[in-house]
Amino acid sequence: MSMNRADEVDYMTDESEMGNAMDDEMEGDFFDADRGRGEADDEYDLLTRVTDTSSAQARSGRDIQGIPWDRLQITRQNYRQTRIQQYKNYENIPSSGDRMNKKCKQVEKGGNYYEFQYNTRLVKPTILHFQLRNLVWATSKHDVYFMSNSSVMHWSSICSSLSEVLDFSGHVAPGEKYPGSLLDGFTRTQISTLAVKDGLMVAGGFQGELTCKLLERQGVSFCTRTTFDDNAITNAIDIYKDSSGGIRFMASNNDCGVRDYDVETFQLLNHFQFPWSVNHTSISPDGKLVVVVGDDRDGSLVDSRNGKVLFSLVGHLDYSFASAWHPDGQTFATGNQDKTCRVWDIRNLSSSVTVLKGNLGAVRSIRYSSDGQFLLFAEPADFVHIYSTRAHYKKRQELDFFGEISGVSLSPDDESLYIGVWDRVYASLLHYSKRHMYIYLDSYA
Repeated sequence: MSMNRADEVDYMTDESEMGNAMDDEMEGDFFDADRGRGEADDEYDLLTRVTDTSSAQARSGRDIQGIPWDRLQITRQNYRQTRIQQYKNYENIPSSGDRMNKKCKQVEKGGNYYEFQYNTRLVKPTILHFQLRNLVWATSKHDVYFMSNSSVMHWSSICSSLSEVLDFSGHVAPGEKYPGSLLDGFTRTQISTLAVKDGLMVAGGFQGELTCKLLERQGVSFCTRTTFDDNAITNAIDIYKDSSGGIRFMASNNDCGVRDYDVETFQLLNHFQFPWSVNHTSISPDGKLVVVVGDDRDGSLVDSRNGKVLFSLVGHLDYSFASAWHPDGQTFATGNQDKTCRVWDIRNLSSSVTVLKGNLGAVRSIRYSSDGQFLLFAEPADFVHIYSTRAHYKKRQELDFFGEISGVSLSPDDESLYIGVWDRVYASLLHYSKRHMYIYLDSYA
């Protein structure tokens, strides 16, 4: 990413002001000036009371986030229109989103693949860098990991319990010894990105830090700093299995580097350099190819053995921050600040297969379901889109809520979908469950 720290702070301030327009509505026009302060305080407490929402309550008409629209002087529909009109999408290439809007049409809604299950406001996901939104990871249909301020937290939906996994506000140091590990560890690491998969948690920091923890073990296993460059932020982590079944992870960094590590020894296996900051990488299911996207309009398809660029991915109008492979290894997707997600086929990379359009802003996170039936992508706020691959991306479900999205994750069995929502009042974790069509039950009707 090419934003300096001062610009980032200014933009985050703008985002916060706009994202909290609903809070201002609550605190402003809703409370009549001629009412007593005590009465206004009581009503504000009622509006912002921390309560969860179940699927049964949602079916009965309650807002899934617990927003009491009937007590506000604005309807949900009107507030939605205001958000779409006023939301500020960050662009590195001016007007990239507007130009793409004119080039592609939004696919009509109509899919119904995941249904609302539960929303817990005990969970408070947070975001440190507005362009990096891979901070929520489901390791089973009941277990999800996420960032909350300076801590990695674990939520169990089956027990409705919240626990801290690792606190980065103080000193974190490895309890195991590996060559190249910084035994002194780090102090007050600012976490920019997170990945949790296959029993491994890897957190990346603003100064190029990498902290690795095996979930089955106490403490931290490995700490390293990828680079001492001034522009060192770790942008993304991709955990994957190699051809022999071993666990590896690939780190994308703002110093234009991609680094590949073996988890058994925590040794650096490969280090590839590119002419621009790398914002995200995804390795193919067979481990032979890597999608590399970053601070350039064009992405790259790369040989995982030597880092050689095999094809350039031409079509996006701005910088990309997300990518993902379909499990078949033939297609993959890239997400861009031009408000689109492009799907590519390795058998013909002259142009993308299709261009999928968002509503508000950049495509910051992409996931394919493990069975390959669905492609999901998250915008910076308010919307997650679920496309049917069987319908050739021509049918979609739109999940609609309010708040900045810290991350989106499917469980390994595709049964649960979790969305982290960052908001001053309505921060929460949304839980959706996969819908099933049990046609064989019709015989008993």
